[in-house]
Amino acid sequence: MSEVSISIIDGAAGAQRSVPAGTTAAELFAEDRAVIAARVNGAQRDLAHVLDAGDEVAGIRNDEPDGLAIVRHSAAHVLAQAVQELFPKSKLGIGPPIENGFYYDFDVETPFTPDDLKRIEKRMQELIKARQTFSRREVSDDEARAELADEPYKLELIGLKGSGAGDAGEGAEVEVGAGQLTIYDNHRKDGSLAWKDLCRGPHVPQMGDIPAFKLMRSAAAYWRGSEKNPMLQRVYGTAWESRDALKDYQTRLEEAAKRDHRKLGAELDLFSFPDEIGSGLAVFHPKGGTIRRVMEDYSRQKHIEGGYEFVNTPHITKAQLFETSGHLEWYAEGMFAPMQMDGADYYLKPMNCPFHNLIFRSSGRSYRELPLRLFEFGTVYRNEKSGVVHGLTRARGFTQDDAHIYCTRGQMRDELTTTLRFVLDLLRDYGLNDFYLELSTKDPVKFVGSAEDWAEATEVLREVAVSEGLELVMDSGGAAFYGPKISVQAKDAIGRTWQMSTIQLDFNLPERFELEFQSADGSRQRPVMIHRALFGSIERFFGVLVEHYAGAFPPWLAPVQAVGIPIADEHLPYLREVAAQLRAQGIRVEVDDADDRMQKKIRNAQKQKIPFMMLAGDEDVAAGAVSFRYRSGEQKNTVPVADAIAEIVAAVRDRVQV
Repeated sequence: MSEVSISIIDGAAGAQRSVPAGTTAAELFAEDRAVIAARVNGAQRDLAHVLDAGDEVAGIRNDEPDGLAIVRHSAAHVLAQAVQELFPKSKLGIGPPIENGFYYDFDVETPFTPDDLKRIEKRMQELIKARQTFSRREVSDDEARAELADEPYKLELIGLKGSGAGDAGEGAEVEVGAGQLTIYDNHRKDGSLAWKDLCRGPHVPQMGDIPAFKLMRSAAAYWRGSEKNPMLQRVYGTAWESRDALKDYQTRLEEAAKRDHRKLGAELDLFSFPDEIGSGLAVFHPKGGTIRRVMEDYSRQKHIEGGYEFVNTPHITKAQLFETSGHLEWYAEGMFAPMQMDGADYYLKPMNCPFHNLIFRSSGRSYRELPLRLFEFGTVYRNEKSGVVHGLTRARGFTQDDAHIYCTRGQMRDELTTTLRFVLDLLRDYGLNDFYLELSTKDPVKFVGSAEDWAEATEVLREVAVSEGLELVMDSGGAAFYGPKISVQAKDAIGRTWQMSTIQLDFNLPERFELEFQSADGSRQRPVMIHRALFGSIERFFGVLVEHYAGAFPPWLAPVQAVGIPIADEHLPYLREVAAQLRAQGIRVEVDDADDRMQKKIRNAQKQKIPFMMLAGDEDVAAGAVSFRYRSGEQKNTVPVADAIAEIVAAVRDRVQV
């Protein structure tokens, strides 16, 4: 039997190996049961793939990101088969893997009920236990249409292939412009066909390679994400490499539910979303307003120290501004419909940057003014679909801590470095310390400007990101239309990742707005523009902090930093005097003079997550002291008032985590 030479890739190293001609990836990795697919010459393949001479091959394990995505995509197919067996009239949409799980969309006569989901999950378990296999086959467009003639949504996807009609939808089985269609067949043990689906793959070899899964919920979803299309039923599930991993995920979900900022926002009286105002539009109550003011004041202080200048711009503008910026061409779907006034269209602004360009352009600029750093707490409005609006973390109206830096090309690298360090230091001040960076590069279609400018901008951002010594992850094609960006991804207290600050490098808007400055040699030059948001959205950052701290804000951010709790009413005047001394030091303090018993007042303070409780009885008054009770339940008795005040003031000043 003839042999072929392949290279097995393990990390950065490759080991040459001779194998019999016709060897599959499954045979190559037969000794490692965790390998469920292969990466052949950089492309993901099923284990049934036959290897050729010269192939570079790596195993894909079920516990790595690509492997988990394959497990989840395979689970989506099991879900779809189970649904069509139980609901024969259902029609298939798409079923991609997503972060932490998968979903599949179905056109069904009536929405799924919780009991339906239980039946579907039970049937999925039966299919997995039966260890049905996945097998891939290539088909022509006409063959696919014939085989899927009863699936109208699949036929639509086939029609989109190569049509140039745009994206086929998230997780679609067809890539617009793709050449070869593939169908995956699910076979029973006796070899008979059980079910099939149009799909790019790859998949696990057989359903028993899906170690652990759970259906989570169902929801309505528009076909291909457009409200102009039919409403389908989307079933969400999660799948993991082991039962223990699934259990850990469910525990994280339980903890996340306890930390849900919408729930805590109501319990702590921080903010609300009145129906009279509309979805995605929050109002901040006094306590939430206090936290927000402290956040903004601290940010202002740091920006002043960083050499930023403060500006303010209106909430609406004529359409011409967004025609010049390109937003009406590239971002119209994210904008609210125009208002008619004085014979012109006016738009609510989704971005602040075009306004800042007008400020830069308002007078002749000299190189001596650069870098010019403009900063604004600017409220913007975006027409988010109702299905994605989520409390403060995905809102329709929000305020950005938006800065735009105008500099020369010679200043660009230093400004990016300084800006990134500025951003990371401020996030650390708010208690976020676990970061990695993501670099978003040019979308192959949706971009403006020259390829050369994009290449230069991307490389400079990459070098700046690497210089900080943090992990850098590439987000290919994820940039905005006007330039590449670095985004700071921060992990919270329970390990979830949130996109925080963004830094975007832009050679294009200065061109579109004809921005210029006079250089040292007297010539007119274009500035480079850096877009920078630290919080991104104050509302979103607020929601992230609520969940990060589970509502127990550190003293410097807490809306009420200390509360006086008397043992009896006769101790109230004493605590009011202590409170007055704390207020003189800038501490937000209250004295609980309600008719409740002391123990209830302590419980109330704990529920409100107040950092410091100062108790006072006869002994404390006689000693000129208070007894401290902390959020943790720890207590420290008979602390002299001066020491108590000093401890609280120091904890606030030093941003101590209590």
